[in-house]
Amino acid sequence: MDELGAHAAALVARHPGDARLRRVGTSRAGTPLWLLSVGHGSRHALVVAGPHANEPVGGATVLRLAERVLAAPVTGEAADITWNLLLCLDPDGSRRNEGWLTGPYTLGAYFRNFFRPGFLEQPEWLPDGAEAAALPETRALLDLQDELRPFVQCSLHGVDVGGGFVELTRDLPGLAQRLAHTAARLGIPRELGAYDSLYWPRLGPAVYRIPAPRRRDLAAAITEAAVESTWFHPDRHGTLTAVVEAPMWGVAAVGDGSAPTDPEAVLRAVSRALRDDTRHLARLLARARPHVAGVPGADRLLAPVDDYLLVCPGLADAWDPDTDDGTARALPPLTNAHLAALRIAGRRLVLRTAGLIHRLVRAAGDDPAGVLPDLDRLIDEWCADYRDGLGARWIPVARQSEYQTRMVLAACRLAGRQARACSRSGEATWGPGAAVPIHGE
Repeated sequence: MDELGAHAAALVARHPGDARLRRVGTSRAGTPLWLLSVGHGSRHALVVAGPHANEPVGGATVLRLAERVLAAPVTGEAADITWNLLLCLDPDGSRRNEGWLTGPYTLGAYFRNFFRPGFLEQPEWLPDGAEAAALPETRALLDLQDELRPFVQCSLHGVDVGGGFVELTRDLPGLAQRLAHTAARLGIPRELGAYDSLYWPRLGPAVYRIPAPRRRDLAAAITEAAVESTWFHPDRHGTLTAVVEAPMWGVAAVGDGSAPTDPEAVLRAVSRALRDDTRHLARLLARARPHVAGVPGADRLLAPVDDYLLVCPGLADAWDPDTDDGTARALPPLTNAHLAALRIAGRRLVLRTAGLIHRLVRAAGDDPAGVLPDLDRLIDEWCADYRDGLGARWIPVARQSEYQTRMVLAACRLAGRQARACSRSGEATWGPGAAVPIHGE
């Protein structure tokens, strides 16, 4: 947690003329939100790391990006860019993932120590619109967007199991080719049928366009993500937003764009498993809940559990060809990549739920309901399905970070060519202020 801030402060100390660190907000727990800025250009690029607590690679990426920009001779159009790197948008949530960040990097360790806040506590979302944004982290990001008016914003996300892909608020010709080249060079599978973008327009292989935001109920918002967000807020300034997803455990099958032999059979199996697993977890939670209610911070762990248990039955029905009554949104034409992504997504939802319940019971210090053995068995079984059934393999952090760095640089170059508006320059004050503990990879 301390490493990211310490590295950023050291970088500023080495480059006091070209880099500066300033506080742009404070988290709910009182942790400063730090912005590392590099360069003196009149146009601004904004890169947001750590928007989701369980996706830490962005911290390594912003440091790598800063070092690369400072090391390279800057000429021509690139010399007119200031890089603004938000070190971590959710430092409080990131602290809660410390149990797995030091390794070993196994699926079991990850899910048993997993934390991600409930949907309404995720700082990139604006469920009630920008004016009603309540989280201080969200307000800090909105203010930063309005101050900088960036021509490009990159939000750094991490897929726990799957492949790499990019989501855009508008088309960026040439990015799909850059992604294909980068992924091939680094051995990163491309996610050609990403679950997040199942219903979204495809701009190219593994590149998707985020639909215009609209108000939705919570279940639809979680599963379709086409709601008001900080991705679209700076659109008024001409900003293009790119959400860059890098996988931690790669699965080759998410890159198989061929037609499946029997997609309905796969959908039935995935739906049945999700439905059965959700019921099992709901029963385990009902047994454990009376004994964990008094655990400090239990409400923050239970909120995402309740979110997942809310949406899983509906997802199972939406994917199951035998439950279609004509009123549900039809699935798009499916490839083997889509089916692999749906299988991964179903497992992800129940593994996250099981891991959060596991954390709660451990934090209580006692297990009078006897749920831990069942949870351990389920987590081991489902992780084995990822590892042995889908071939999930750990991707070293250096490769995850290099993939994101190259995609951010590519998005910046391409967006700079089509920028519709100029950004304002600089901050009012400079200075390499001391960093405080911030989440590090």
